[in-house]
Amino acid sequence: MQDSPVPGPLVVGIDVGGTKTQLRAVAGDALVADHVRSSSGWRPHDPLAAAGWLAALAAEALPAGARPSALAVGGHACETPRQCAQIRTALQLHFDAPALVVGDAELLVPAAGLDKGVGLVAGTGSVAVGRFADGTPVQVGGWGALLGDEGGAAGLVREAVRAVWAAHDRGEEPDALALGLLAGFDVPDVPALGAALEHVASASADWGRHAPAVFAAAEAGSARARTVIAEAGRALAALVERLAARGVVVDDVVVAGSTVLAQPSLYDAFVAALAEGVPAARPTPLRAPPVDGAVAMARSLV
Repeated sequence: MQDSPVPGPLVVGIDVGGTKTQLRAVAGDALVADHVRSSSGWRPHDPLAAAGWLAALAAEALPAGARPSALAVGGHACETPRQCAQIRTALQLHFDAPALVVGDAELLVPAAGLDKGVGLVAGTGSVAVGRFADGTPVQVGGWGALLGDEGGAAGLVREAVRAVWAAHDRGEEPDALALGLLAGFDVPDVPALGAALEHVASASADWGRHAPAVFAAAEAGSARARTVIAEAGRALAALVERLAARGVVVDDVVVAGSTVLAQPSLYDAFVAALAEGVPAARPTPLRAPPVDGAVAMARSLV
């Protein structure tokens, strides 16, 4: 823990991602702390444990004796308003200050400097969030690698394996996509991919790390891989369409995530599909760190 004076009221924003967490604290225009660590140990379905984890993070990152005037947290896998409210309540055991807890995707819109819009994340998984006119948050997608997360890394790999299986059943020879997946999962033939997918410690992480093979196969000329990517782009656009159908304002769509922003073919497929499904929507890649959205939320509490 650092030991230095804090110049004025301190606001703290925390972005708890699936793999890493960033805490940023500011006092006026002064940066007081900017701390990055692993998200290991984050347990959002246990409010007391989650609040204790956040308090320990703050103690680790903030100057000695610093007392936040406001705190905002965007938490990975904080999936419902009720769950987020329970963590916020538990935080009162540690901080005598206003606090706000939301899902991490809700940080995107304020991080982009916008008052309203949709946040779309496609990293290991995928999810889209927005708000109704009365301010009530609404989330679509984010159902995990086994059932959803289309357009995220794990979902791409799952659908790529399905496409390879279908080709195998039609009697077709393995293409660049099949060969890339066989090499990545270290299995001898296409039928063995099923057991490889099933026997992993974490479907999201262990499937998702093979997503680069899908994009490499597309670049190598695999029409099958290109189809998987195009369908993933349409699936991401469909998340925004669902929000629009429920009455959420979707004029601005702020896009983030290690998969969609790192792979132009996926981002372009998403943009093309969005233009067809929601022509008025304006997609924008997020260039600022999501933690900036948490800081903006914390400032609004002061």
